[in-house]
Amino acid sequence: MAVELSRLVSSGDTSNKRSVCEPVCIGKPGFEKEQNLGGQDTDTGQREGGHWPDGGQNAGGQGFHGGFYVRLAVTNLRKNGKAYLPYLLTCIITVLMFYVLSAIAKNDGLNELRGVESMRSVMRAVLAVVGIFATIFLLYTNNILIKQRKKELGLYHVLGLDKGNLARMLLWESVITTVASLVAGILGGILLGKLLFLILLKLMRFSVPLAFSIEMEAVKESVLVFGAIFLVSFLRNVWQIGRTNPVDLLHGSQEGEREPKTKILPTIIGVAALAVGYYIAQATDDPLSAVINIFVAVVLVIIATYTLFMAGSIAFLKFLKRRKNYYYQTRHFTNVSGMLYRMKQNAVGMANICIMSCAVLSLISVTLSLYLGAEDMLRTRYPRECLANVYQVGTERVEKENQIVEEETDRAGVRIENRVSAHLGTFTTLWDGERMSFVDEDAATIALDQLYGIYVIPLEDYNRMEKKDVSLKNGEALFYMPDKTFGKDTFWIGETEVRVKEELHSLAAEELSTSAVTKVIWLVVDGVETVEELVGQYSAIGRDGFFYMDGFDIEGGEEARAKAWQSINARMQEEMGDAAVFWREERRESYYMSNGGYLFIGMFAGALFLVGMILIIYYKQISEGHDDRERFQIMKKVGMSQKEIRATIRSQVLMVFFLPLATAVLHIAFAFHIFSTVLRAFGLSNTMLEVSCTAGTIGVFAAFYVAVFFLMSREYYRIVR
Repeated sequence: MAVELSRLVSSGDTSNKRSVCEPVCIGKPGFEKEQNLGGQDTDTGQREGGHWPDGGQNAGGQGFHGGFYVRLAVTNLRKNGKAYLPYLLTCIITVLMFYVLSAIAKNDGLNELRGVESMRSVMRAVLAVVGIFATIFLLYTNNILIKQRKKELGLYHVLGLDKGNLARMLLWESVITTVASLVAGILGGILLGKLLFLILLKLMRFSVPLAFSIEMEAVKESVLVFGAIFLVSFLRNVWQIGRTNPVDLLHGSQEGEREPKTKILPTIIGVAALAVGYYIAQATDDPLSAVINIFVAVVLVIIATYTLFMAGSIAFLKFLKRRKNYYYQTRHFTNVSGMLYRMKQNAVGMANICIMSCAVLSLISVTLSLYLGAEDMLRTRYPRECLANVYQVGTERVEKENQIVEEETDRAGVRIENRVSAHLGTFTTLWDGERMSFVDEDAATIALDQLYGIYVIPLEDYNRMEKKDVSLKNGEALFYMPDKTFGKDTFWIGETEVRVKEELHSLAAEELSTSAVTKVIWLVVDGVETVEELVGQYSAIGRDGFFYMDGFDIEGGEEARAKAWQSINARMQEEMGDAAVFWREERRESYYMSNGGYLFIGMFAGALFLVGMILIIYYKQISEGHDDRERFQIMKKVGMSQKEIRATIRSQVLMVFFLPLATAVLHIAFAFHIFSTVLRAFGLSNTMLEVSCTAGTIGVFAAFYVAVFFLMSREYYRIVR
């Protein structure tokens, strides 16, 4: 056996330039013991009878016992620790996060929460995203690892291991990494799960402690999901080795160095997809439309990111290469040519970093805005501290409600302020700018930007609230559209033409509106009978679309205010039946529970994408360092100074490293409008808060990104030198 070559292979050093076809110390005298591939001493360095000393045969590599492959796998993982340790740590962290999220979603203590099914649905959706991301990401990094090891595997093949032996070796490597990842990840999830659980409770301001326990269903789910991922990784490795001949394996790490071709069509597709995605993000103003359009815009921008990094960057670099005055300068020549030859293998990694950066920035900024904007959302949903809805409206019931409110507030020693009350009819219509039409069963096919919430109040309540004495005839109405001007004398409700006597620019009854999802039109009509008629004709919920709303603030001590609300609520439920009383303070707990849960999930998923991004950056820097080492040595031999080489390295590293970050920030800037529109569907309309959260998230992320850059670039420079 070749002693020197065996030593190189077992140590994992494949950088020796000697051809494997040269004779290397075969049968070198003076060695009574040599190291075999498994790293064990044998009695001789000579093959006897065509058999390996440990009982295996060199012909086709048959006959190795199982312990040989285990020792070989352990040796390989240890000697390739610099490449495998980050991968193994990422696998452990991914398993840990998957288990923790699955365990929380399955915890019975969540049943104490309001809206638990909604939160569990979100958690299940995020869990599915984590599983899909883990599959794509771990397969991607595994592909990088196997590519870096192709020369090593080719040397093993030359030394006598056939593809079946290599498959067994890779199997044991996969078994070791799988078991280590699952055991460490699940144990880490069990240990850290309590801390993460407490963080969730703190964010949700949940006063009742949830029981923490080891969820065996989550353990089972984690084992099945990641066991399947590692199995697919192993099968993919075997497939790659099986379809590649030994010569290609020896040179596999140098694949992708040919100059890539210019691809005009993908570049055009990328530019078009980016333009359409940005246009959708900027042109969407309706919250309901935004909830749907945001997915379309995201898909288009993802497609654009990959195509422009993979094809557009090459087209741009070739454009620079054709500019002779620019290209044939020392610094530009080396930068453009170096980037051009490396872009094919860099493009996917850069696009992945960009997409993951966008995911981190958007998830954290949006969920942080929701959490910090809980108070704004509460005031949008409940403009008054206390809101009473009385159904089955009649004069006696309205008077009874007023009596209960006044008696119980007096009894509690608090006073009523900022009171707004009115009979209110609500229904949803399609509005084309002139006509309201009924929303029928085919509403799923409508344009969401035509969907309007209609609020109708009788003239009597309008005059009382506004302290006016306006009169209306049958067929006339006062028209109010917030933030817009109608500017017409008539409009249609179905087939009925209505004359606009006056277009209003403000309305006290607007304080009763709790809708933040649809656009709104307010109408003031001649009487209660007209309101009931419109509701009966257009409301999808029939009679329940007509009710009496009484909104007011309660001034006094916290305990007295709580006592007043509880008394009002209890009496109205007992004496009036069909009524509902909402108190903002009572709903605050629910808002912080849901928004705190969303923030936890957003930060959780953001952390996962962040881990993936760091690992991609690490492997990209390491692989580029090995690829660039020979190139820059050649540059030095042909006359470039060390200073010029260093400037070229710095320029290329900065471009490759910070281009994904700059692109991600650009995507987030264009996406801000549609994100803000979606947040309006949740009741958040505080633009300054959203800007602050987004800018703060970008600032913290950029600082972290720069820190990662300095750590990774130092390793890159070390390899190149």
